[in-house]
Amino acid sequence: MARRKLLLLLKPFDMYPVLESGGLSRITNPQMIRYLENRCKVHKNAINFCQDVVRSKPVEWKTILRNDLSQPIRDVDLVVTIGGDGTLLQASHFMDDSVPVLGVNSDPTQVEEVEEFSNEFDATRSTGYLCTTTVYNFEQVLDNFIEGQMVPSELSRISIHVNSQLLPTYALNDILIAHPCPAAISRFSFRIKRNDQSTSPLVHCRSSGFRVSTAAGSTAAMLSGGGFPMPILSRELQYMVREPVSPGAASSLMHGLIKSDQSMDFTWFSKEGVMYIDGSHVYYSIKYGDAIQLSNRAPVLKVFLPQNLLTQNST
Repeated sequence: MARRKLLLLLKPFDMYPVLESGGLSRITNPQMIRYLENRCKVHKNAINFCQDVVRSKPVEWKTILRNDLSQPIRDVDLVVTIGGDGTLLQASHFMDDSVPVLGVNSDPTQVEEVEEFSNEFDATRSTGYLCTTTVYNFEQVLDNFIEGQMVPSELSRISIHVNSQLLPTYALNDILIAHPCPAAISRFSFRIKRNDQSTSPLVHCRSSGFRVSTAAGSTAAMLSGGGFPMPILSRELQYMVREPVSPGAASSLMHGLIKSDQSMDFTWFSKEGVMYIDGSHVYYSIKYGDAIQLSNRAPVLKVFLPQNLLTQNST
């Protein structure tokens, strides 16, 4: 049997404020300083641990910092992201449906720590919602993969066309379309279609922006904004108009689902606009009159998911 090829994608150390130039000089709380130093140490130790495990296996492997990714990921059998959900999301922007990804949460939140420092600062670490492993079970999960005992799940992503041109990036979590100034009003219209036929009226909006999420992203910003969690393997998309101004009779259309066989036509009517994909790092500028089409007709992302997410999906 051919040796499996692995790519280890790493969250960089400079993501931690303690390593920023002059970062410590702005922090006077000694407990917070120790907390930040510990976060960086835990992450570094996790990287070293995972590399030691991989080094002991019959695989070929290489590492790369996530900020150094610039080309599509190909010619590997597995991508292992070591960081949190942000690292897995960044990897997804360079992946099609041919390579699976396994997330390692390198710095999990410690409940006792959060409670201990609750009156001092927010001691939440990495959520790792999509990460299957930590250092405690990484070797066992990797062995299962090498032995062919694991099957990845297929997560929907969002396909984006702007003025009929397909963007090269698919959204795994969500898309936010808004004015570049958060205090400005966004003006836009949208309707849902099936086979190029409208299934909803044309809705005109003035609001703080518009969000569309996948099932995987429905527990992130969408949920925080008043949306609802979706089964992780759902092919539907959820949309929400953020803070609509006087929606009137159209209020029931401000939040809903785009079915798996539907798409959404969206037109931007403000002078400036930005479309943010899976957070703030990937974005595209849009302008007055731009026509955007959103659907789930994108390559799925193959992910080895935590068992609890799959259990929730089946209930």
